[in-house]
Amino acid sequence: MRHNLAPASAVEQEKSSFPRSEMFNLPIRPRALRLLVGGTLAAAVTAVLMVDASGPAAAGPPSRPVTTADDVVTTTYDLGDTAFRDRESGGVAEIRGVVFRPRTIRGKVPLIVIEHGTWYPCTSAGASKWPCEKGRADPSFRGYDYLGRRLAARGYVVVSIGASGINQTAFADYGARARLINRHLKLWKQLQDGTGPLRPRLSRLTGHVDLRRVGTMGHSRAGKGVMWQASDKHRHEWPRGVTVRAVIPLAPTKFDWPQGDNSDTLNTRVPIGVVMGSCDGGISQALEGQGYLDDVRGKNRAAAHSIVLKGANHNFYNTRWTPPTPLADDDSTCPGRTLTPAAQHDALTQYATAFYGRFLLGKRGYDAVLTGQRPLKGVSSTTRTVRPVGR
Repeated sequence: MRHNLAPASAVEQEKSSFPRSEMFNLPIRPRALRLLVGGTLAAAVTAVLMVDASGPAAAGPPSRPVTTADDVVTTTYDLGDTAFRDRESGGVAEIRGVVFRPRTIRGKVPLIVIEHGTWYPCTSAGASKWPCEKGRADPSFRGYDYLGRRLAARGYVVVSIGASGINQTAFADYGARARLINRHLKLWKQLQDGTGPLRPRLSRLTGHVDLRRVGTMGHSRAGKGVMWQASDKHRHEWPRGVTVRAVIPLAPTKFDWPQGDNSDTLNTRVPIGVVMGSCDGGISQALEGQGYLDDVRGKNRAAAHSIVLKGANHNFYNTRWTPPTPLADDDSTCPGRTLTPAAQHDALTQYATAFYGRFLLGKRGYDAVLTGQRPLKGVSSTTRTVRPVGR
């Protein structure tokens, strides 16, 4: 679907009067996508490593969960629909999250923050205000519960946060998405200090979350949002005591505004792992996320990875955007050859496990997964790596 259609030539249109049919992912089929595999990638052959993992998949990620799904505790927090007010964009949003954690935590463990992208802000498609005057806030943030549980079983605390208010009041402002993440991180810092509004719900996590090892994941527009939040230009906005060490833009949008100025998302210091699908109909170019690797080539001090999942579409990563959920849609550009939702969930989980395991836990054995030398199970994929300068 076209809720994220915004190539560089259309950025000015998006910032002023983006069509609501594109803004909220209404069922309009895109034209044939221009999959820019040849141009940008072929030119980078000498600077990057690309591995085609389309053959039989043998081994998966080299570790086992530290606990079981039955030992994962799920908790929510909710400070209200208008708890976040962004001074720069004027956007208003909820402060809401679902937290997954191991039942037993010894010492401190990393935190992973997940943010969803553009979708219907409210459960009623006709709603036009925030808070919703029709229906209720759409719980897109619950669409990654499967991933939160599986990562928590491997020893992380995971929070998926709501951004439906941003979709209604500041949908084209990627800085607002980044600042919403920072607001949650500030609340988590207060929690670790034994204070703040999250303490009544999450008191058992006080002192057990290592905010020097934070990972982020943003889907769709939030993919650009997490790149913005982690960028060289905006990293000074992180709350004191917080360090982001791993970023996954999931099926992300990628374009610069003003055209030619990539400073808002240029990230040369934090490892990134871009996840894309070859049948993604939700963005203007299925592989536009490769641009984040192109931007840092010859500049990066941290590894930059990407993976293209053959047959993956845009929406199936989020169960709230996946049929038969109301308002959901299969946006695939290759009907009949699309991965099932379960296959996409499993592939994303495998990749996220490897990426965060490498850069939040320091397990070098995961390098083989990120470079494609150890392919993901159950899916054909192509990987790319831009190595840090000097390595």
